[in-house]
Amino acid sequence: MLSLNKSQTYSYIPFIAPWLIGFLCLFLGPLLASFYLSFTNFDGLNNPDWINFANYKRLITDPNLLASLKVTFSFAFWNLVLGTSFAICMALLLKSVNKASGIFRSLLYIPTVVPLVASSVTWIWIFKKLHEPSMLSDPKLALPALIIISMWSLGNPMIIYLAGLQNIPQALYEAADIDAASEWQKFWHISLPSLSPVILFNLVIGIIQVFQYFVPAYVMTSGGPKNSTLFYSLYIYQKAFEDFEMGYASALAWVLFLIILFFTWLAFRLVPRD
Repeated sequence: MLSLNKSQTYSYIPFIAPWLIGFLCLFLGPLLASFYLSFTNFDGLNNPDWINFANYKRLITDPNLLASLKVTFSFAFWNLVLGTSFAICMALLLKSVNKASGIFRSLLYIPTVVPLVASSVTWIWIFKKLHEPSMLSDPKLALPALIIISMWSLGNPMIIYLAGLQNIPQALYEAADIDAASEWQKFWHISLPSLSPVILFNLVIGIIQVFQYFVPAYVMTSGGPKNSTLFYSLYIYQKAFEDFEMGYASALAWVLFLIILFFTWLAFRLVPRD
């Protein structure tokens, strides 16, 4: 058995120091600080005052919180359902393309690498040209408009689904052809079950992202009109940096953490992994 002396045992510390410092200062430290602040009245400037569970009790009677949850859940449902469907369809189409497949992959992936602020400003201009007045100023159309925009950048899940499709043994499709299976039967009985681990991965990543949806809503609507696009993460930002209620915003953030944790657990329970 290889034995190491004390100096050799700790020789790895300088190599992991950058990661360790970043983890402590940028993740664990703020995480613990926000948990403490969620039990305080803190405006970001003065010393925090301990108020026990007052912030969490306030959550029950906050009408804007309920509005933000309604918006966020509605967006999350349609984004995940439509996003998963479109990403799988695009992956199937790319798999069937033989010539110039790299060009099509690049074109479909480019929206993913465009900065969110730049794409949001572009979409504001597009909606103004397509609809007068803009869809973003209509309480009934603003949220559907943001859902449409979210479908524009499905490059990451699309590429992952494409990789999953390419890893399915071709012999399974050949056997299905011998049995005269239709394209729909091959998709439903071969492609979709084989993609279940990939679907689970993309679903978990999607859940984490949709519940933290912020930049397009902040740039394009700022939560309006009439709170129709007041996403939960945007509401946290407003409470923390506009109303300077850091303690209450920290409580909201921890509730968001529990919501994401619950739906991630639900995804692992409902989606098959084999």
